[in-house]
Amino acid sequence: MTITIAVTADQIERLDVGPVTEAIAPLLAMGGAAGEQQVQFAIADPREANDPRELSEIAEIRLWFLRVDSAYPWLPFFLDWKAGELGRYAAMLVPHQFHPTDGIQFNPEALELFLMQKLFVLADWFRDRDITATARLKGLAQMLGYDLEDEFFERL
Repeated sequence: MTITIAVTADQIERLDVGPVTEAIAPLLAMGGAAGEQQVQFAIADPREANDPRELSEIAEIRLWFLRVDSAYPWLPFFLDWKAGELGRYAAMLVPHQFHPTDGIQFNPEALELFLMQKLFVLADWFRDRDITATARLKGLAQMLGYDLEDEFFERL
């Protein structure tokens, strides 16, 4: 079951995270791992037709995602990783360059900090909900290009 969160330009402008709240509230009510990797975003595209920027290069959209991440720091658990939502989410929060042929090139140190923060947040969030964590956390790290040792996860 894929859940699409539609976000309008007005909601972005007002930093309104209501669409996220509405979409994930039922998932949280079901508890546990309900909705894992099921959420996608449909973001209103405010660009002019001749604007070459990617959505992650538009300051207002990035600011909206920062607002979402501050309210729901564990949201990556619900994102549809296979559809590329985790990468797009990271692009909204992590400094990067966009290359037409190579795609997104993240600042390595910033991406590492983002990943570690997400691993810490999610480890605690999983523990509070009795969700098995290690494989999920390893999967998150791998999706962002990191292969972490088991001993790291034992320390969490």
